[in-house]
Amino acid sequence: MGVPKRLTEMQMRFAEIIVFGGPATIAGYSAKRATQEASELQNPRLSPLVVQYIGKLREERLKKYEVTYEGHVAELARIKNAALKKGSFSSAVNAETNRGKAAGLYIERKIIKHGKLEDMSEQELEAKMKQILDDYAPILNVTPKVEKLENNKTKQSHSPSKQNGSSKD
Repeated sequence: MGVPKRLTEMQMRFAEIIVFGGPATIAGYSAKRATQEASELQNPRLSPLVVQYIGKLREERLKKYEVTYEGHVAELARIKNAALKKGSFSSAVNAETNRGKAAGLYIERKIIKHGKLEDMSEQELEAKMKQILDDYAPILNVTPKVEKLENNKTKQSHSPSKQNGSSKD
């Protein structure tokens, strides 16, 4: 038995179902043999015409839904205009922002910092607290009293557990 010269209707339906989604049983193959048929029909040695047709359908599908820069920006503009006509200003702004991102007008930067407060020295912690207070002073409207911070330090350094160095082991 040689390789057939052309595809049957079932083979064409199978190829379309493979490309666009769905089980082989929809193409007309029995449920018992559907998996085996699907494997054989996608094997280029056994069914070269079916594999070739599947490839052709996939190429057509890719061309149809191809995303190009020009098409993408034009589609975003269309969405923006439709949103403006409906009075959906938020959607229009989002569409315009996405057009700007596609055009490279926006740069997204993410800075991830690692580190824990426990890993910082006492001086680093104090500097960090001062920086936070300075940065957020307009919204906090708080001025720390230096005397209280210094009093807390002296109380901690004179506590009996630290002077004796004893521990409860």
